[in-house]
Amino acid sequence: MIDAVPVKDAAAGRADASFAEITARRRGRLRRYLFQHPRAMDAVVVSVYLLLVTPTAVESLIDGTWPVAALLAATAGTLFLRRSHPVPVLVIVAVLEIAVTYLHPWGSNVSAGLWFSLYAVAVVRTRRFTLVALALTTAPLVLLYFILAVGPLDGRLPDMAVSTPANFQLITSLAAGISITLSNIIAAGIGISVRQRREHEHEIAAWAARTAQLGSVNERNRIAREMHDVVAHSLTVMITLSDGAAVVVRKDPQRAAEVLGELSRTGRTALADMRRVLGVLRDDSAPGPAPRGPLAAGDNLAKLLAGFRTAGMPVHYTHAGPALPEDAAFQLTVYRIVQESLTNVLRYGRSLGRVDVTIVRDGDRVTVDVTDDGKGTVDPVAFGTPAPAAQASLVSAGTPGTGQGITGMGERARIYAGSVAAGRASDGGWRVHAVLNCNGDKGK
Repeated sequence: MIDAVPVKDAAAGRADASFAEITARRRGRLRRYLFQHPRAMDAVVVSVYLLLVTPTAVESLIDGTWPVAALLAATAGTLFLRRSHPVPVLVIVAVLEIAVTYLHPWGSNVSAGLWFSLYAVAVVRTRRFTLVALALTTAPLVLLYFILAVGPLDGRLPDMAVSTPANFQLITSLAAGISITLSNIIAAGIGISVRQRREHEHEIAAWAARTAQLGSVNERNRIAREMHDVVAHSLTVMITLSDGAAVVVRKDPQRAAEVLGELSRTGRTALADMRRVLGVLRDDSAPGPAPRGPLAAGDNLAKLLAGFRTAGMPVHYTHAGPALPEDAAFQLTVYRIVQESLTNVLRYGRSLGRVDVTIVRDGDRVTVDVTDDGKGTVDPVAFGTPAPAAQASLVSAGTPGTGQGITGMGERARIYAGSVAAGRASDGGWRVHAVLNCNGDKGK
């Protein structure tokens, strides 16, 4: 009788893989291996750097400027620490690069060490910090090349064996400075891009976690609402039936047997409903899917009304307009609103002469009215808790109410852009008025 769960109210299902696993699969096998083994990645970076500066090291050894090779080796060793100490490594590498450039100005791949250092800084620090670091580490090298070309250090540049223009050294120095600047900008830009992508992935992962948590909360609320409807309705009807059977058992045994039979059916139905509601909490390893029997509004609504009639309630049912939509979740919402309303009448109504249940469908609009002419013990409420005086009377009567049932009806109605109002009727009884909006089914 339960378990057509509204799509908008259903909890997020269990994902086949976590967001981290999905991201790892997107990296590919090689990148995934390097990401999982950072030391291996550090070795790759150092190896690439050594490959780039090997011609410079060989030339320096041939020319007798062996300190250049030593400085390049020191730079390579420093790069091993770029992951744990990116900023100090950047400073050290920048100083070493300046020394190498001064000793061997025309070496190949000048500032290669800065590429990896700037990338490491850009990945872990802010964009502003990275841009400042880029400027502070690039400017000294560019300035050094300019001084080597036109300043007091121009003698450090090698003599050309062939005839060259007078400003050739200046042009090549400017070209070297521009090349160093652009390569450093590219390295820092790649690091900034990687950092932004990782931040985006973290934001998506956090969003996914919040969504899963919200889905879990929605599912708990749904289960609590269903359990309230099942337990409150069933226990109220069962108590009323048992009290009635105790009264009529001596005067009308046959009638008492019918009441006891209805009592048994109500208990069995409540037990089955509770198993269905709590089925979603079972272990995922249990065989078979969780029991989800869609609600057939016509038959079950008729059985619901028949059960209340057996309990002694003078229920009169009226349906106007086309049949309810085929959407099982919508039918469940109507069913629960009627069930909760009649349960409240059974619990709080006194001197009942007539209880009217009216369902009217007009296009996409469905109206549910449950009205009684009794003398209830509660004051008007609107999706909340009864007034203090009403609560006192309920406690004294032994049937305290919390207003959660009316709140649950309101939550169900809002799923279908509707509303629920409960309060005194014009003739002194109690009335529950619900308006729901269904889409798609025109009743044709």
